[in-house]
Amino acid sequence: MLVPAFILILILGYFALLVLIAYLTGKKADNQTFFTANRSSPWYLVAFGMVGASLSGVTFISVPGWVGDTGFSYFQVVLGYWAGYFVVAFVLLPIYYNQNLTSIYEYLQDRFGYNSHKVGAVSFFVSRVLGASFRLFLVAIVLQQFIFDAWGLPFEITVILSVLLIWVYTYKGGIKTIVWTDTLQTLLMLTTVGLTLYHLGNVLNLNLSEILTENRFQNYTRTWVTGDLMVRNHFLKSFIGGVFITICMTGLDQDMMQKNLTCRTLKAAQINMVVFSLVLIVVTFLFLLLGAMIFLYAEQNQIMIPLMEGSPKADLLFPEVAINGGLGLGVGIIFILGLIAAAYSSADSALTSLTTSFCIDFLKLDEFPENQQKKIRKQTHLGMSLVLVVVVILFKYIMDRNVIDGLLTAASYTYGPLLGLFAFGIFTPFQIQDRRVWIVVILSILLIMFVGNFSPESLGGYEIGYELLPLNGLLTFLGLLLIRQKKTTT
Repeated sequence: MLVPAFILILILGYFALLVLIAYLTGKKADNQTFFTANRSSPWYLVAFGMVGASLSGVTFISVPGWVGDTGFSYFQVVLGYWAGYFVVAFVLLPIYYNQNLTSIYEYLQDRFGYNSHKVGAVSFFVSRVLGASFRLFLVAIVLQQFIFDAWGLPFEITVILSVLLIWVYTYKGGIKTIVWTDTLQTLLMLTTVGLTLYHLGNVLNLNLSEILTENRFQNYTRTWVTGDLMVRNHFLKSFIGGVFITICMTGLDQDMMQKNLTCRTLKAAQINMVVFSLVLIVVTFLFLLLGAMIFLYAEQNQIMIPLMEGSPKADLLFPEVAINGGLGLGVGIIFILGLIAAAYSSADSALTSLTTSFCIDFLKLDEFPENQQKKIRKQTHLGMSLVLVVVVILFKYIMDRNVIDGLLTAASYTYGPLLGLFAFGIFTPFQIQDRRVWIVVILSILLIMFVGNFSPESLGGYEIGYELLPLNGLLTFLGLLLIRQKKTTT
């Protein structure tokens, strides 16, 4: 068993390494370094780092925890992700590179006007704050459960310390620092998964083929849901939902696109996206396999799912097994380092992208005198950190479901307007009545929230899943058609 003090020393040691990287990459950093890394990042470095940023602490803990209820069915969504990455690479990236964008929502300004730009930026801001907060919340509850509860420190202090550490190593170098720290963090995360799988395989005396083929493991490894279209996780619904989740949460997301826009050329960015998508499929499968082995181990050793606020929390089973499950000190150390790497790799880029979007899309940083721009950017970075702290703390009192499921559901509401706006801009020649775009977006979100609250009983047994996201985008698209102008783009 790892004692809390030892875990804290591990975290501080890892943090010191990140600060060192930040120091080396942040030398002579200016705003262009912070926002775009001077567009000089090697594609392979970006691709490897994006694996960690995409997976995050949510995948690290929540995906293995999900296996107990839904088996490998999440892999259906992942295949949809893979298809979506090709859309991002060959439809969206050329637009961003050709227009030399810093914030991708500047496209909406050029295409439609001021209000559309602000709608896009606000949608991203809300989406990313929620997404980053979901991820930080998950890691914070693990740290609270296994470290700070032993010292009687409240959850709020855990959250403040977590965000403070991220702010310290990102405030100077921004995205340039993150490209390098994400590479380290991805390496640690994958090392954690690989070594934990190897150790559990030895302890359980199992190999991969036995887990995937033997009947006694079917409850954990069932993947394809193809029978009843009514169920939430049917293959078709999961795959299509995965496609649109990727298009929105990667292609229309300043956080993920900011990394791609640091590549030297469009071709390099596209290669990065294709390679990254293939690696992500393999890595996610390993996380699902890890989840199956964790549940098998817990079952054999009578390890109960940990409680949170009196209720079982499957997201906490992986840390429980790794730290308190009798697997040895080495597994515990590996887990802690992997968890922190996973958490920081998504949270640091989220914080930087929020700062970038707020500076470019809301403050219009380039309109300020040059000697004030750096100061404004640093103040904004601190402000975004405080926003994340507040929202993560709020989640403690409202979260009652698996974190990754909650994250993807929230995306249905917040990314839909972005999907509709970008689709209308790319695939139609029409201009719109820009001042009315807010009405369209608000009505679309309200309709989706209304539909999303329908019970399966009221829909004849049909369970609504991730199809809410494309439906939200479609409603926004149709609303924009209603406010289109006869004037078209040239």
